[in-house]
Amino acid sequence: MIDKKNIEDITLEYIQGTPMFLVDVAIRPGNVIVVEIDSDSNIGIDDCITLSRNIESRLDRDAEDFELEVGSAGLTSPFKIPRQYTKNLGNEVEVLTKAGQKLSGILKSSDDHGFTITITKMVKPEGAKKKMAVEEDLSFTYQDVKYTKYLIRFK
Repeated sequence: MIDKKNIEDITLEYIQGTPMFLVDVAIRPGNVIVVEIDSDSNIGIDDCITLSRNIESRLDRDAEDFELEVGSAGLTSPFKIPRQYTKNLGNEVEVLTKAGQKLSGILKSSDDHGFTITITKMVKPEGAKKKMAVEEDLSFTYQDVKYTKYLIRFK
């Protein structure tokens, strides 16, 4: 059986010292190995190809047949690890809480335990005739949310 930890170790060794980081390794039925990487800068197809070749060269096809897929985290894919939050500080994100509330705001901060977004909501001050925009910071732990993802808006 293909060892997930071995694939993670090979990947981490290869990307060490680069702006790339490991997002996920999955071993699916039929020995399909899926490696997902991301980067603080951009990831090109050549990065995925060379990583794929490196992993494949370190595995023994005679011992076990497998299929290998190496790709980058998609632009609209939900964040899976804290480093993806750090990468997207200052960007607009969409958050779906486990309570079912969907919010969008600017990702203000993140750490190993959670993150904070700044939302803008319209509030009518007492005695005012018109609503005005007010910013509010909302903090979440990673366990509080179903997903967080980069929000693309076309204006």
